[in-house]
Amino acid sequence: MQHQRNSMPAALANFDQLPDSAMVDVRTVSAVLGRSPSSIWRDARNGRLPAPIKTGPACTRWNVAAIRRHLAALGVPA
Repeated sequence: MQHQRNSMPAALANFDQLPDSAMVDVRTVSAVLGRSPSSIWRDARNGRLPAPIKTGPACTRWNVAAIRRHLAALGVPA
């Protein structure tokens, strides 16, 4: 069984190719935005980031389209 940490670089490396409907974890959002996971959670809680979506009892993800819109609002080129 592969450890989850090994899958994060793939999601990050392929972020531009992910469909808008894809869902990514906090580590991927953290890497894309260049912020720590705790900063991502704090910013989402305070409305400075799109709200994450609870996909299971212990699984929370962000929609790729929402993260792309956030980056566009910040003026980060696609």
